[in-house]
Amino acid sequence: MLKRLISAAKYYQGLIYLALVSPIYAQDPTIQVDESKIGFKIPTLGDILTFLIRAFFIVAGLMALLMLLLGAMAWVTSGGNKENVDKARDKITAAVLGLILIVAVLAIIVTLEQIVFGSNLCLGLSCPITIPALLQPAGP
Repeated sequence: MLKRLISAAKYYQGLIYLALVSPIYAQDPTIQVDESKIGFKIPTLGDILTFLIRAFFIVAGLMALLMLLLGAMAWVTSGGNKENVDKARDKITAAVLGLILIVAVLAIIVTLEQIVFGSNLCLGLSCPITIPALLQPAGP
């Protein structure tokens, strides 16, 4: 009986929340922001995606190097124990394989961007991503 009461209370609580939510209005499209007055360029979605893709590869490379260092440290501190040496060797092997994969993916993507697509299609590594605008601004 108590479980039904709690379940019903949660249900009605959700309905009350939905009923009391204030309406959301769209932003006024006539508002224009002057970038010279705010002191910086407002990033576009393409700029943000380019940053995220480049940051991903940087973080992945740093993590692979960290794993390599941790594997080397584990090997040095293994004290000749065969099991610990094997674990350290596996960690080093995985880190080196990760670095090789990161470099290979970077090489393939940059080759595709620069040679195959001729910088017409950018994936965010050697040139910024450009997203076409769906609406053209009204102009004279």
